[in-house]
Amino acid sequence: MRVLAAMSGGVDSAVAAARMVDAGHDVTGVHLALSSNPQSFRSGARGCCTLEDSRDARRAADVMGIPFYIWDLAERFRADVVEDFVAEYAAGRTPNPCLRCNEKIKFSAVLERALALGFDAVCTGHYARILDGPQGRELHRAVDPEKDQSYVLGVLTSEQLAHAIFPLGDTVKTDIRDEAERRGLAVARKPDSHDICFIADGDTAGFLRDQLGEAPGEVVDTSGEVIGEHDGTFGFTIGQRKGLRIGRPAPDGKPRYVLDISPVDRRVTVGSREELAVGEVVGSAPRWCGPAPVGVVECAAQFRAHGEPVPARAELVDDVLTVWFDVAQEGVAPGQAIVLYDGDRVIGSATIDRAHSPMIMNSSRAI
Repeated sequence: MRVLAAMSGGVDSAVAAARMVDAGHDVTGVHLALSSNPQSFRSGARGCCTLEDSRDARRAADVMGIPFYIWDLAERFRADVVEDFVAEYAAGRTPNPCLRCNEKIKFSAVLERALALGFDAVCTGHYARILDGPQGRELHRAVDPEKDQSYVLGVLTSEQLAHAIFPLGDTVKTDIRDEAERRGLAVARKPDSHDICFIADGDTAGFLRDQLGEAPGEVVDTSGEVIGEHDGTFGFTIGQRKGLRIGRPAPDGKPRYVLDISPVDRRVTVGSREELAVGEVVGSAPRWCGPAPVGVVECAAQFRAHGEPVPARAELVDDVLTVWFDVAQEGVAPGQAIVLYDGDRVIGSATIDRAHSPMIMNSSRAI
């Protein structure tokens, strides 16, 4: 089988490619240049896509003895991931750029090009498993729960899963580093990248301020009383507690949290932790890793990459997904992805448009 191995320059993708070589496949390595002006070196463990990363990927490919290429996808990445990220925050939503990158870049642009060039599959270093099920290939959680990345892969369709390979899904991370050392790969102890890859210094608010400019507004409580000011709604997300810049404490002395973000009138509404409770979400743009669910289905729902799955019920009607939580949840924000599971199997995902809580619904308000 002809396999295109996406090599980021890190240890995971290098070992994934090496395993494909060991399995006897015809492997070609490719590094995705996603920045039009890459830095020479990483800043600690943050960021990726630097010149150093591309060189690390090339050196790993040389050790394996496989062909290696660099594909320039910087323009596509900026349009589909970076600009989408900025636009979502400008609209008061909380996006996950890793999901968007998997959906639009790694398993759309890259996979489409790979298939057009005659490759059979794309291999990556993601921690997830693809298993054969009664209705085709299924996406499952990785064996290592600490590294599981099935959440950010919940945007993949069954057609894309048919041409995807995740060789690391049955291995824990410490074993991967040991294996890389045995293979003579220089990236064996290279730090993992963290946070958002195109914000190397980790200052998301600063990045958004540079992109959108300051837009001062008011911080108000649920009665509408102004209790603080801010430089831009993009600096907030639902459930946030720190950095609210509130001039005085709540009457009961308890912490306050962001309940609502309104970029139109530049208002951020804060309230008690109890007011964060969400019992129902409505999502759009659903994507299914297999057959779409029919009727109301019992499932587990996850709305953060490293969050805990919670018992839920879900129903799809006319491409609109409604999910009800068995126990009210906190910090659910529009723009987040909600990923549904049946045990370890990923059913699919949708983008949260609205999140309702009993307290807010009783006053005819929705987050």
